[in-house]
Order: sequence, then structure tokens, then C-alpha cells
Amino acid sequence: MRMKIHRSALVMAAIGALAGAPMLIGPAFAGAPPNINKHVAEAVEHAKGAASHGKEGHADACVEHASEALKHATAAGVKNPHLDEGIKHLTEAVKHGKAGHADACTEHADGGATHLAEVK
Repeated sequence: MRMKIHRSALVMAAIGALAGAPMLIGPAFAGAPPNINKHVAEAVEHAKGAASHGKEGHADACVEHASEALKHATAAGVKNPHLDEGIKHLTEAVKHGKAGHADACTEHADGGATHLAEVK
């Protein structure tokens, strides 16, 4: 009789653990939305940084951040028209920034950030 009670308690505890696990684990994955690609998020941040430096007239820093954003955007591996447009803008940002055109680098970096932020 005693063995039967212990076995029942063990079975009930196992069922409770299996049923309750998703409730405990779920919040651990709540940090980022499930459809956001880490590379895309990094690309957006670097593109915003490029635009910020470009607004200050720092073409060289704009190029650094736009180049890093471009690396992340191409590594994302996602099929999305916004990603494609973001890559085009970042490529132009790097080109113009290398030519010393901080204003054009800023404009394209900002456009890249806008498109990349739309990637889902």
C-alpha cells in the first residue's frame, strides 16, 4: 500500500512538471520577438549609428558603421524586399562616405535603417 502511494505521488509530480514547464520556460524566451533575426537587429543599430555620425559630418565613422551594418544585413540570410533595399542603401552609404560625402552617407544609412527595421 505504501509503495502505491509513493508511485502515485511520483506520477503526479512528473505530470505537473511536464505541464508547468512551458509556463516557466516561456518568459526566458520573451526577450526578443520570435521573428527578429539577430543580424538584422545589429544591422539596424549600425545603420542608425552611421546616420548619426554622418549628421555630425563624420564621413569616416559613417562608413565604418555602414560597412558593419552591411556585413550583418548580408549575413541575415532572409528573403525580404526590405532587406534587399536596405542592402542597396548601405552599399550607397559606404560608397558616398568613402568619397567624403557625409550628407549622402547619412541619407543612405538612414534609408537603410528604415528598410531594415521593416524586415520581419
